[in-house]
Amino acid sequence: MSTPSHRPRKKSRASEVHAATSNGSIMLDATSSRERPAFPLAAFFWPTKGVPTSSWVILSSILMLTGLFRWTTGFWPYSGRARPPMHGDFEAQRHWMELTIHLPMSHWYFHDLEWWGLDYPPLTAYHSWICGQIGSLLNPDWFALYLNRGNDGHGLKVFMRATVIISEYLIYTPAAVICVRQLGRMHNINPWESSIALTALLMQPSTILIDHGHFQYNTVMLGFTLASIASLYAGRRLWSCVFFVCALGFKQMALFYAPAIAAYLAGSCVFPRLNSPRLVGIAIITLASFALLSLPLLLGTAFDTYRSLPLPATATPPPLLASLPAVLSSEKSILYPYITQLLQAVHRIFPFARGLFEDKVANIWCFVHSTGVHKLSAYSASTLSRASLLLTLASITPPCALLFLAPRPQVLASALATTAWGFFLCGFQVHEKNVLLPLLPMTLLLAGKDGMKPSVRGWVGYANVLAASTLFPLLKRDELRIPYFVLTGLWSWLLALPPTSLTVYFGSTARSGEEAELHWTSKVLHLGTYAAMIGWHVVEAFVETPEGKPDLWVVANVSIGAAGFGVCYLWCLWQSVVASRLLEGGRWETAKKKQ
Repeated sequence: MSTPSHRPRKKSRASEVHAATSNGSIMLDATSSRERPAFPLAAFFWPTKGVPTSSWVILSSILMLTGLFRWTTGFWPYSGRARPPMHGDFEAQRHWMELTIHLPMSHWYFHDLEWWGLDYPPLTAYHSWICGQIGSLLNPDWFALYLNRGNDGHGLKVFMRATVIISEYLIYTPAAVICVRQLGRMHNINPWESSIALTALLMQPSTILIDHGHFQYNTVMLGFTLASIASLYAGRRLWSCVFFVCALGFKQMALFYAPAIAAYLAGSCVFPRLNSPRLVGIAIITLASFALLSLPLLLGTAFDTYRSLPLPATATPPPLLASLPAVLSSEKSILYPYITQLLQAVHRIFPFARGLFEDKVANIWCFVHSTGVHKLSAYSASTLSRASLLLTLASITPPCALLFLAPRPQVLASALATTAWGFFLCGFQVHEKNVLLPLLPMTLLLAGKDGMKPSVRGWVGYANVLAASTLFPLLKRDELRIPYFVLTGLWSWLLALPPTSLTVYFGSTARSGEEAELHWTSKVLHLGTYAAMIGWHVVEAFVETPEGKPDLWVVANVSIGAAGFGVCYLWCLWQSVVASRLLEGGRWETAKKKQ
């Protein structure tokens, strides 16, 4: 039989845009019934809709646009600039670079703990070593041990800002692109609308303000998390384990996601039937990844032991060492140097002695204590840590149970957000910057089914604007008020959200139908919170706090944020229940052939 000479033409990108399902970026004009963009960000991409524009051209444009806002945010001051004696996070990151390039590896977690002692996992230390080595080639004085503390030089600032952007574009940005594309394929969202969701994700104001304004490397950890999520969407569970161990190895805050990831992986090994080889493979790869992560630190310790290099004179044994059997805790044991290093790292990474919360963070504990509802200072640290553990377990159990019983990829983003909100609201030693963790998976919902329709966009926007508002006291101390208002206002305008627009609450949804509308209770709740946020900013700017109550406005901000975040937790939990289809009796429906 001869091969037919005619081959069907490959679908153009224009036909692909119309064939796939809209997630809410397009609406019908009420009078002419013609399509038009539903919000300004969709209008920005409107010229590329339905025309054969290369996806690489669009992606390059997105990266240039979002990169420009990141770099210009870096023009402004950073945490601790010209503020002795301790300065701030900028000095901490600089110090870790000088520490790792000048000291033996066995000293990293013991050296001068009073001056920004290293308290992040080993992958952060390796990252600091790489950045420090490159920076020392450019200017050795930037990282001269003991001699350059509190350096606010312009050249150092440019270098440090550049390391954040390069690290982000190497890890976070590619992971975000892949994750959004995986979501688009899963929900049959056309590439044009996926590009809009990707831009909204990369333009998150809180992430830009904290990493490129305040100064941190959160996007490295968040990028590894996105890579893990994308791998789960693609059915590559073992790669997901590797990437998530990297996230944990960079910042311990990735533990906010750990129960949900574990529940999903465990559920995929149990339902619809037990898959023992898969479970064993996940366990082996996870343990091997942790071992590889710790290997450089242990090899460095072995080399220092071989040279008989002692620990710093000020070093004290880690507290956990006393709980081990004498055969392991004895200095004569061959394993003693390695056990000491690992236990000291754990002791530094998990600072239970610091207290229940730090500064004024919009979670339950700070709200209860700061508002005077109940003073927590009457309780011991052990009692508070146990209470925090119990409340956190209670908050994360429902989403984790859903992921275990219904391990569907469609549940993953909302359940991860619910779990992270539970940790943020109820966890121990939570910082205000940790709000970035629940925001990431919640914002991913924009790239999924109905993600840009008011019923989802309104809630995602509400959480992001509220989160940025709770960060304002921190950003104000760093002199980042103008970037805060510009980036938050721009993001709100691009997605037609308050305070710049009320379209998401009262605009037309003729193409989508009434199911895309926000419920009236959501509208009342959101608009009331937006009004409270605006009112708070006005009062904070023009009204002095009463005498003897210098933190009154900050406590009011905490109250608004804690209440709003609690509602976000409930909404994400409900979205997880709906996506799981357990209420419909569809427990183990397979969404992908690789599932």
